[in-house]
Amino acid sequence: MDIQEFESRKRDHIKHALDPAHQAIGQSKLDQVHLIHEALPNLNLSDVSLASKCLGIKTKTPFYVAGMTAGHADAAELNRTLALACQARGWAMGVGSQRRDLENLNGGMLDRWSELREEVPQLVLFANIGITQLVKADPKKIANLVKSIRAQALIVHTNALQEAMQPEGTPHFKGGLSALKKICEKLSTPVVLKETGCGFSEHTLKKLAKIGLAGIDISGLGGTHWGRIEGARSAELSQFAQAALTFSNWGEPTVDSVIAAKRILKKTEIWASGGVRSGLDAAKLIALGAHRVGYAKPALEAALAGPDSLSRWMEIQEFELRVALFCTDSLNPAELRAKENAIRWKTNGN
Repeated sequence: MDIQEFESRKRDHIKHALDPAHQAIGQSKLDQVHLIHEALPNLNLSDVSLASKCLGIKTKTPFYVAGMTAGHADAAELNRTLALACQARGWAMGVGSQRRDLENLNGGMLDRWSELREEVPQLVLFANIGITQLVKADPKKIANLVKSIRAQALIVHTNALQEAMQPEGTPHFKGGLSALKKICEKLSTPVVLKETGCGFSEHTLKKLAKIGLAGIDISGLGGTHWGRIEGARSAELSQFAQAALTFSNWGEPTVDSVIAAKRILKKTEIWASGGVRSGLDAAKLIALGAHRVGYAKPALEAALAGPDSLSRWMEIQEFELRVALFCTDSLNPAELRAKENAIRWKTNGN
């Protein structure tokens, strides 16, 4: 692997992820979900708690910032900004891909995950590796990655469309399910499978039901679309750029994926991301069955504006979720998730 090319690609990803043209806006189906208002909640707003559990660990909120960036010179400071804010406000956080550490690539210390962990010892932090690397990796090396940052879980990200559309991609997914099952058996740390913007179909979820996953991060269609991003990175008339137009809305919507996961994965925590843009969106997903709700692009934008901007944005997400809980007569996220009649489906925009 050419290190300079790798770092350039990671910088490109940040730049293009912020472009509205690469957001699958309106595809999540969140606009079709209506939370039913309770005009007489039997509680005070001050009674409402956002406290939740993450893989058995109590956290102040059900929110997390998804792992987004690594492998380039600007990533360390950006991740530090995110990590400090998440620790302060009780959010969880995923690190960017640890591929460079796994493969001992030159400059692997660039991301400085271990140093970051020392600054945020109380943060619920998730390690992160791609499934294409997992297929050929020694489980002991994976365990060392997790141990190096004292991660509470290992995120394995799957990104078939992105790898297929990326000129430098590694679309080598054969044996992925077996590798997932193996790491779930070998690793003492919980394993969470994460999509990267294309969601999960019922067929895929059924294949995952008995392999021992502790959680699944839906990351459905509706937010950042990596097929579009890889197309934008390619030469204008290349096959990748042309195919990006064809596959610009490829994937399973966030809402559909959460509903299917709740029905099929009875013993697995459901984490919902993909087009979440407000605390109200978070409440809708919790009502549909999500245990945790994640942000990527909005958190990235806020972090790039500085620590104060990030903290303010996080505060707004928390307040909006708290109001949604109050106005559905839910003392906490678990109560909202347990309600049988918390939503109705909008028809014809109503």
